[in-house]
Amino acid sequence: MDATEVGSQESKIGEEDGIVPKKRASLNKYALACALLASTNSILLGYDIGVMSGAVLYIKDNLKITSIEEEILVGSLNVCSLIGSLASGKTSDLIGRRYTIVLAAATFFIGALLMGLAPSYAFLMMGRVIAGIGVGFSLMIAPVYTAELSPAMTRGFLTALPEVFINIGILLGYVLNYALSGLPEHINWRLMLGIAAVPATAIGFGVLAMPESPRWLVMRGRIDEAKRILMRTSESAQEAETRLQEITGAALVEVSDSGIWHGQGAWKELLIRPTAPIRRILIAALGINFFMQASGNDAVVYYCPAVFKAAGIHERKQLVGVTVIMGIAKTSFVLISALYLDRYGRRPLLLLGTTGMAFSLAGLGLGSKFLEHSGSKPTWVIALCILAVCADVSFFSIGLGPITWVYSSEIFPSRLRAQGSSLAVSVNRLVSGVVAMSFLSISEKITFGGMFFVLSGIMALATVFFFFLLPETKGKSLEEIGALFENKKRDGSSGRRDVVD
Repeated sequence: MDATEVGSQESKIGEEDGIVPKKRASLNKYALACALLASTNSILLGYDIGVMSGAVLYIKDNLKITSIEEEILVGSLNVCSLIGSLASGKTSDLIGRRYTIVLAAATFFIGALLMGLAPSYAFLMMGRVIAGIGVGFSLMIAPVYTAELSPAMTRGFLTALPEVFINIGILLGYVLNYALSGLPEHINWRLMLGIAAVPATAIGFGVLAMPESPRWLVMRGRIDEAKRILMRTSESAQEAETRLQEITGAALVEVSDSGIWHGQGAWKELLIRPTAPIRRILIAALGINFFMQASGNDAVVYYCPAVFKAAGIHERKQLVGVTVIMGIAKTSFVLISALYLDRYGRRPLLLLGTTGMAFSLAGLGLGSKFLEHSGSKPTWVIALCILAVCADVSFFSIGLGPITWVYSSEIFPSRLRAQGSSLAVSVNRLVSGVVAMSFLSISEKITFGGMFFVLSGIMALATVFFFFLLPETKGKSLEEIGALFENKKRDGSSGRRDVVD
């Protein structure tokens, strides 16, 4: 598929019903450049996920930590990212989206340095905590910034880029694990973790060249600046003017009497007195973020070596090598999903992803159970487990991986987007931390096979949830999406208004 046609709608959609679809949209190069730059921040999280899966093998031996301490070390970054994700909404409303990305990179830089220089477990944990705060900021702000900057017809592709970069970061982590694994164990894991400070520095300075979000500027009363940015991210002056009118029209009811808005009253409207549409939006956003992490994908990635070791692969270099294969699968499929998000829509890919994960995890559970009750380690069962893990992470990359960030950053109205997204990401981080910190302990009680069957059942529930509660949003402007949640009897799978305007 030609990159300039990403996000276009099929010309025949709705012709038999007399509905004129939106014309094919090209990918604005300036919007793409801004989205790419903002999304590079996500490499840092991906790198940490990937590199920690291998580094923890050497940390455990070098620092003589227990399995419980290992779980706390791995999961602490996700739990501590709660702090950053909760603070990111108000912070980005006050200082802007762009400077919040800079803050995220700077915080992660400090954490990476501390981890790379850590002389002890306590020092290492301190670095994880600080890096986790930076991750919390990054996970919320990159998709929100990109969604607010992007034209409607290519927003799915551009907003999926943070997940693409997370997977690139995971793959880089796996590759460096493999490359540095031959060094002495008191050096290799410190290099694996500390080297992340280098891209964090480049990202922090690079983001300063980006423009601010036009929607944030409008909410702050800086209309002329917003118009200049919209002119550069639109295909024509007419399109820019139309987008500006939509944004300013929505902003009229969202700013204070002084005309300056700084996120006031957002938490009250979200949690204390939400309207019916806001309540549905919140349920959808929290639900998709909950199931993203309840899928166990992060834990499978973190503890992949342990899973494969249980399957009969004991050589450390082989363990790390298999994770590289898994990383290639994840990265390849998230790119495919991003390219087709604006063509086929969010719902079809999301439902395909969760259904595929349910079957993949069930297959992994069957393979693990066979190995548990078999004295030998048949090659075909080991191959089945490897194939099932790769299929699981690939289906995650098709559906939940990219679409969670796209969906939860586009469905909130402008006045609630930053703080609503920060709340959704907080749920994401909390569940991720709980799963990562309990995965090994629960698996010891019910075995890896039992754990994978549980995760398979969770993905089956997720499929039902998404089918009934998440309407299609492709091709809609951010200002139009709110209408999708106003009708209780909406049908996201068949409603033609969700396909074309």
